[in-house]
Amino acid sequence: MSNQIVSAVTIAGTDPSGGAGIQADLKTFQEREVYGMSVITSVVAQNTKGVKAVEHLPIDFIEKQFDAVWEDITPHAVKTGMIATIEMMELIAKKLTNSKIPFVIDPVMIAKSGDPLMEEKSREVIRDILLPLATVVTPNVPEAEFLVGFSINSQKDTEKAAKVLVHQLGAKAAVVKGGHLDGDAKDVLYDGAQFDYFSTKRIDTPHTHGTGCTFSAAITAELAKGKSINEAVGLGKEFITDAIQHSLLLGKGNGPTNHWGYRLKGLPNRGEME
Repeated sequence: MSNQIVSAVTIAGTDPSGGAGIQADLKTFQEREVYGMSVITSVVAQNTKGVKAVEHLPIDFIEKQFDAVWEDITPHAVKTGMIATIEMMELIAKKLTNSKIPFVIDPVMIAKSGDPLMEEKSREVIRDILLPLATVVTPNVPEAEFLVGFSINSQKDTEKAAKVLVHQLGAKAAVVKGGHLDGDAKDVLYDGAQFDYFSTKRIDTPHTHGTGCTFSAAITAELAKGKSINEAVGLGKEFITDAIQHSLLLGKGNGPTNHWGYRLKGLPNRGEME
């Protein structure tokens, strides 16, 4: 695939302030040298302070976007982010069932600001119809707790949750992110056979808007390039760590991560330079 242009598509909602959603995914694909495409599910009026309004696009128009991509440039990997309604999930399941393309699910349920991004009834459906299609699912602790139905308070709990996501809910692999737990930011990857751990020192910053989108998009880009799940998660972890380390001091709320932060590896972050 080295002489081939690699592409990936994100199916998600928008963020006009640029830190999360479709915008973050496309920035990440570009930085990972993957041609990015998108299918927009919802138009979201949000910024670093929170979500102001959401408009869901009609299902038939979402399907037309999907078909417009696939009939012309078949992607090498696909990810979903904000999939707010049951109808959207059913459409994606119909389109991706029997697909051989790597599929990453970032089960976006709540924005960094705490605003809900998924209908309550849709949260249960994602477990039944989308997780069984996933190559990798990347929940944070609150998302994983909802999906598996029990509290997560320790690494042992994250390991248990990852096993449930794979063996009971059908994902090929699961990354349960440890950012909401105490101590280092330790993510647990389970592929149905073994655990792998990706740990970094916790970075003391509130500017983490779009971290989940960016991390899952980086994994998607690496899978598109033919990397193994373990390699893709490892590279994604490095990418998001650099993006948080050099997060951008923008906005009046939780500022965005820095999608070119990896270029600044080893340099002081902006807070240290002031």
